[in-house]
Amino acid sequence: MGLTPLLTIDGLTKTYPGVVANDDVSFHLAPGEIHALLGENGAGKSTLVKMIYGLAKPDAGAMTLGGAPYTPAAPWAARAAGVAMVFQHFSLFEALNVAENIALGTETLPPPRALAAQIREVGKSYGLPLDPGRLVGDLSAGERQRVEIIRCLLQNPRLLIMDEPTSVLTPQEADILFHTLRKISAGGAAILYISHKLEDIRTLCDKATILRQGKVVATCTPREVSAARIAELMVGQLLSPPARTERAPGEVLLKVADLSLEPVAAFGTPLRHIGFDVRAGEVLGIGGVAGNGQDELLMALSGEVLTAPGAILFKDHGIGAMPPGQRRSLGLLCAPEERLGHAAAPDMSLTENAVLTARQREGLERGGFLDWAGAKDFARRVIANFDVRTPGPDVVARALSGGNLQKYVIGREILQTPTVLVVNQPTWGVDAGAAAAIRQALLDLAKGGAAVVCISQDIDELLEISDWFCALNEGHLSTPRPVRGLSMEEIGLMLGGAHATHKAEPGATHAAA
Repeated sequence: MGLTPLLTIDGLTKTYPGVVANDDVSFHLAPGEIHALLGENGAGKSTLVKMIYGLAKPDAGAMTLGGAPYTPAAPWAARAAGVAMVFQHFSLFEALNVAENIALGTETLPPPRALAAQIREVGKSYGLPLDPGRLVGDLSAGERQRVEIIRCLLQNPRLLIMDEPTSVLTPQEADILFHTLRKISAGGAAILYISHKLEDIRTLCDKATILRQGKVVATCTPREVSAARIAELMVGQLLSPPARTERAPGEVLLKVADLSLEPVAAFGTPLRHIGFDVRAGEVLGIGGVAGNGQDELLMALSGEVLTAPGAILFKDHGIGAMPPGQRRSLGLLCAPEERLGHAAAPDMSLTENAVLTARQREGLERGGFLDWAGAKDFARRVIANFDVRTPGPDVVARALSGGNLQKYVIGREILQTPTVLVVNQPTWGVDAGAAAAIRQALLDLAKGGAAVVCISQDIDELLEISDWFCALNEGHLSTPRPVRGLSMEEIGLMLGGAHATHKAEPGATHAAA
């Protein structure tokens, strides 16, 4: 853009025990520039952003902001200097209203009535309408993101950092966000934009800095480079899409019929008249913005929450009243979204975590005693087959990075050769190479005759591996439709609820075939 840099990063280096997270990183942002920061998991993006926002201190190197030395000691110092950040996971209290949440993140607090007026004014100016009095627990994911953005905009930032901002948005909501970000940049603020969605990067960003193993390996103008080339620069090799083969569907293995369920947690989403079936050799993709009933649906299918026996059928046998262990013995396996604490016990070793879900199917219990040698061997096979980066099976789950633990959790279920596998966010937080491997493993599982239900917020992922697609919106499931021929506009409408109020009849998966 030819402007004097707003933020200059010069030789930043940060080392943790055994890991060089950032190695002599240098780049700059100009005022009004939307700049992408790209890289695989573990490439150093999070560490770099933490140093910019005052959450970590560099071991070497320097930063300048507006031409002056910039050394934030804490986030409050970064905010005082004009740096704001919207995190991937929202830091909001559901039991408080919009204005109360914004007040909690504001150093200089105006009177409540003045704050409410500011929220309305900023929201109107940037196309982000919000009612200051609404309870956050009643807001959609897109509306919650507006709360975070308005909280930042009230600080009049010079630099706004966005971490995976479209991961919980429908395509239509993402378009609104892009319009807002362009307005912000037009006002002179710079935006540092982190995302794994490369087409979003190509649409929105003026420049991109690409990290690999803590180092800057490339810079580019995203709209002048293909998404495939950007991915290649990120991982250091060419990525091939998962290999799909034509599969003749077999018998119905999982049928859900008129499933309705009240939420078990405050601000949860009730399920209303859910109905679908999945045949052997098929992948059913269920899309939806976070908080629309995904967790509740997985808990119902896994047996964590019991239902009427006939609401869930496995090979025509009602299993709705069966606990998780019995369903696993039959061959219905599930992998939840929350890997640490739900899919894996944080302070137990990988071997012990293998026992938790594979005890029945891998024969790890004999005569009332656990076969620890067999469990360790199974854990080693998961580690080897899914390229889990860890010293070995005795390491505790919390010691793994998020991406590596995700690979372990998904691999642990797939290697048990399930008849039906239900996964929620299978590649959440996983880098491009590992994500491709997981998607291929799911396709191979279906090719072998299993039925796969993949719940995901990543629409590109669902289109890549699914035979059928449907959307969850406020606990209602749209009628499943063949993926082939679906447009992004149709998918966006389904995600937004335009086609989600129709009660899907059992067997609707094949109604359009």
